[in-house]
Amino acid sequence: MSILVTGGAGFIGSHTVVELLAAGKEVVIADNFINSKPVVLDRIRQISGKDFKFYNVDLCDKTALEVVFASEKIDSAIHFAGLKAVGESVSIPLRYYQNNLISTLNLCELMAKYNCKNIVFSSSATVYGKPASVPIKEDFPNSATNPYGETKLMIEHILKDLYRADSEWNTAILRYFNPIGAHESGLIGEDPSGIPNNLMPYITQVSIGKRECLSVYGNDYATHDGTGVRDYIHVVDLAKAHLAALNWLSNKPGLDIFNIGTGHGYSVLDIVKAYEKATGKKINYKIAPRRPGDIDECYADPTKAREVLGWEAKLGIDEMCRDAARWQEKNPNGYDA
Repeated sequence: MSILVTGGAGFIGSHTVVELLAAGKEVVIADNFINSKPVVLDRIRQISGKDFKFYNVDLCDKTALEVVFASEKIDSAIHFAGLKAVGESVSIPLRYYQNNLISTLNLCELMAKYNCKNIVFSSSATVYGKPASVPIKEDFPNSATNPYGETKLMIEHILKDLYRADSEWNTAILRYFNPIGAHESGLIGEDPSGIPNNLMPYITQVSIGKRECLSVYGNDYATHDGTGVRDYIHVVDLAKAHLAALNWLSNKPGLDIFNIGTGHGYSVLDIVKAYEKATGKKINYKIAPRRPGDIDECYADPTKAREVLGWEAKLGIDEMCRDAARWQEKNPNGYDA
């Protein structure tokens, strides 16, 4: 039996596929390369020394997606596929709602039809909105401040309702915090199109001279150095959390929600300094005005994932910076040769 990985050529998806293959799992990837590149598939094979099935399919095309289920013996799915840029979601909300929700509905309908009722869903800490306190626990109130976050929250509701209607479903909802870093080989990593939305790829592009200067948005937050604090997690640790969640699903546990973070908050300037230490390169930065909607600090309480899934983050900020730097130096233009 195989594991279907939707969005398996993306940043988190590709690292998760590597971990699944290393654990001896049979993998089927469904991806349409909206946020990824075909060369990623060859890089995964190069790292793992193993092969997998691949389908170039848009999950919004239910007929095309059904070909995957009809052709393969799938017993569980890890659902990464979706549009993911917060700022873009504010500009084109209908596209985000249409893509992220319809793709998930199609996936769940076909999983039910083919009696494949085990799913790990890629959710996000954005569903906590502006938390009243930190660290954030899974039972904190939910709200979203942008259409991207709303789609994550809506999908969580869909999966909960599905479980209430049919208790044969086994569902792990993983709320990620801030994944950074890259595989230690330097063969796969984060490859944003255009100007990076996330901190680490911006830093790595400044470090190789691709961008002149990092803008640090706000230095008057109520944090130890005035810059925003987030829970940065190595993408390989995050990938391994999916393997732990799949193993948990095999016990038919029903539905549960897990924070996937380190439990440690690092500020923007902490990351800049750690990167400089890891690489010996100076990162030029300037202080810019706060961005609307940004919060002072956000980090996880990952206790539940440790106690229930037997998972915890192992890699620290030095490894995150080192591996991100290696990826960027080996691939100055990302996956574009």
